Amino acid sequence: MEQEFYQGLAQRVRVMADTADPFTRRRLLDLAKQYDSKGRTALSRATERPLPVPRTTPPTSTFSGPGET
Repeated sequence: MEQEFYQGLAQRVRVMADTADPFTRRRLLDLAKQYDSKGRTALSRATERPLPVPRTTPPTSTFSGPGET
């Protein structure tokens, strides 16, 4: 869904670039490239999951005396 959002923004910016002067056109096309890269990042973020961090030692308790709860 986020990928579609950024693709839509990139397309709208490209349409605006068609009627812009050369300087503004270049800037708008650069902006469209940024939106395209954000869309790809959003897609990869949605499919990749971080690996769990392995525990090397069990957690230690702050209580050390008998009968403490």
